[in-house]
Amino acid sequence: MNASHRIAGAVLGAALTATPLAALADAAHSTVGVGGYDLVSYHESKKPLPGNGNFVTVHEGVTYLFSSQDNKKTFDASPAKYLPAYGGWCAYGVSVGKKFVGDPNVWEIVDGRLYLNLDHSIQNLWSKDIPKHIATADRQWTKIRNSDPADL
Repeated sequence: MNASHRIAGAVLGAALTATPLAALADAAHSTVGVGGYDLVSYHESKKPLPGNGNFVTVHEGVTYLFSSQDNKKTFDASPAKYLPAYGGWCAYGVSVGKKFVGDPNVWEIVDGRLYLNLDHSIQNLWSKDIPKHIATADRQWTKIRNSDPADL
């Protein structure tokens, strides 16, 4: 590595640590939750808003992005209120003992809790008896929470 590469690397490193994007660099090994959507916006807007790298929180190893500093502060004050059910996995999938990726655009708030589903057709199945599916998923989640999706 020549001197100009070392200098460029040092400048880039300094720039990253001087910006909010440093949180993303520090969280390079964590997962981005809910496809990068702002968890607070599900509760306070008519539709979910994409987050951005300026407002970032890492909670239990998962990186969450927010659309504003206010939403980040709201989440930081009470994360449990905003975290998606079942770690963001498809609610219907969990009810049948599986972990399918939840689509952040296929969602519903039920009793103040965010539930994602795989797609609209799966959400239609889930919607036929939401209380039953939530009760079943809650029981299943205790069994599959720590399982690799490929093993289910």
